[in-house]
Amino acid sequence: MTTKHVTFLHGFTQTGSSWSPVLQLMKAEFSSQCLDAPGHGANIDGSRTLPQCADDIAAAMEPGILIGYSMGARMALHVALQHPTMVSQLVLISGTPGLVTEEERTARRKSDNELADRIEEIGTASFIDEWLALPIFSGLTMDTNQKDDRLRNTAKGLADSLRCAGTGTQESLWPHLRQLSIPTHLIVGGTDAKFTAIAHDMKPLLQSGKTTVVPSVGHTVHLEDPTTVSQLLDSIILRND
Repeated sequence: MTTKHVTFLHGFTQTGSSWSPVLQLMKAEFSSQCLDAPGHGANIDGSRTLPQCADDIAAAMEPGILIGYSMGARMALHVALQHPTMVSQLVLISGTPGLVTEEERTARRKSDNELADRIEEIGTASFIDEWLALPIFSGLTMDTNQKDDRLRNTAKGLADSLRCAGTGTQESLWPHLRQLSIPTHLIVGGTDAKFTAIAHDMKPLLQSGKTTVVPSVGHTVHLEDPTTVSQLLDSIILRND
């Protein structure tokens, strides 16, 4: 039996290393890549749009299962649509196909650009403290927030990532979801009402979609409950396509 290949894409302010709590618990046999997104970790050039990020990822990954969390989920969705032969199964954890209207995107670009300016003004350490204090990350603790790993990122890298690949820059992919013929798994936290609603709206548009709501956790599903997520990913990897 050939070994399946799995590529993991992390969220904003994280690095490829952020997947280690989940990987350590997984039991399925597979080969893995945990890529650093543009502007994060060792991938210092953050000046890449989402379509460019997708091309970069497709060039770096082995064909197989693609798993993305939050920002990484948005990138993973672009990869699956732009390079469909590269992805056999898609897993989106706390993901979104983007904002629907141009008005929403314009407002979000403005706030993303203001946040990028603030990152460069106050520096990585102060920004990470502010970022982790947001209500969306209230389910994380000092032991699970991976602050030290996030501090490996540079202010310029994070700021450029926001300006070039933030949610405000993303064209709405809602009309394109029906193109996805591969099994697509949506994983969200039960206390993350916004992204749970997005997942439920996405599922009917997918040819082969499944939604799993992990109870009692928020946006950072895989860090708040790595045991459940590792078991979910094991079952996804072990399924026969």
